[in-house]
Amino acid sequence: MTLPTEMTYVDLPSPGGAENMVLARGPLPPLNEGDILIRVEAFGINRPDVLQRKGDYPPPPGASPVLGLEVAGEVAALGEGATGFSLGDKVCALANGGGYAEYCAVPATQALHWPSGYDAVKAAALPETLFTVWANVFDMAGLKRGETILVHGGTSGIGTAAIQLAKAFGAEVFATAGSAAKCTACETLGAKRAINYREEDFKAVILEETGGRGIDVILDMVGGGYFDRNIGSLARGGRLSIIAFLGGARVENVNIAPILTKRLHVMGSALRPRTAAEKQAIRDGLAANVWPLLESGEVAPVIHAVLPVEEIAEAHGLMEEGGHIGKIVMRIA
Repeated sequence: MTLPTEMTYVDLPSPGGAENMVLARGPLPPLNEGDILIRVEAFGINRPDVLQRKGDYPPPPGASPVLGLEVAGEVAALGEGATGFSLGDKVCALANGGGYAEYCAVPATQALHWPSGYDAVKAAALPETLFTVWANVFDMAGLKRGETILVHGGTSGIGTAAIQLAKAFGAEVFATAGSAAKCTACETLGAKRAINYREEDFKAVILEETGGRGIDVILDMVGGGYFDRNIGSLARGGRLSIIAFLGGARVENVNIAPILTKRLHVMGSALRPRTAAEKQAIRDGLAANVWPLLESGEVAPVIHAVLPVEEIAEAHGLMEEGGHIGKIVMRIA
């Protein structure tokens, strides 16, 4: 495969608003040992992209400064020591950065072949979301068949994936969302009950629905604003997994006694700082446990909008408005 000397990518000359992003031309990314080079056909938009654009989420050392954490396309080159893929393979991957571009270099250990029957858009909607859900709900929080889970932000990309996967693995699912239409979407995806957080207190609803027992696992992206009610919503031995803090990172005047008396587990993680070995382990877990569900159609990405890369500012605007249900995906080829 003959490679060009330059590519188009989304540049961010300075942090700030969505209008600061511009299309530019520049060299292809270097291939490190173990990397594959993907000719990107589509990429997903994620909340961390918005934070990085604003200057609030800098890339880790050694990562590309270009935005973008998930891509789908064709293997265009193999770095030294890269295994598991061949030139021309259709893959999607969790990127450490650099996804908003025609070419993206990623560790081969963070890539997977497209599920059978998928195209670039559907494949691009998978990696960041599924890596996050698998790591936090199943690996860390250890959700098991027959348990209950509350998914906050049920219509986000992560939320729609978490509802489906939890349901597929035999859990009873509850979710929160901000409108009647969003609550209906959550229930269509498999939630037993979706709670409109603008109209109801989710803690009161959960305790009523569970006969006062509480919930086994909570996947939370709100953070400080929900911490007290999350703790109050958990059952004995319950696990709170925090993946973001859209409602603030600080907690004040919270009674932490239930953490002791109910033997609760409070945990949190960000995906991007994880080691290469940790990301590979998550990838392998997805390949073994989730990819068969995608190929059977039992689980599928929910895609809100597909836009051309020229409309990247509009895509970030959609993300920030918060009205979307599912993923926002960009076509670049």
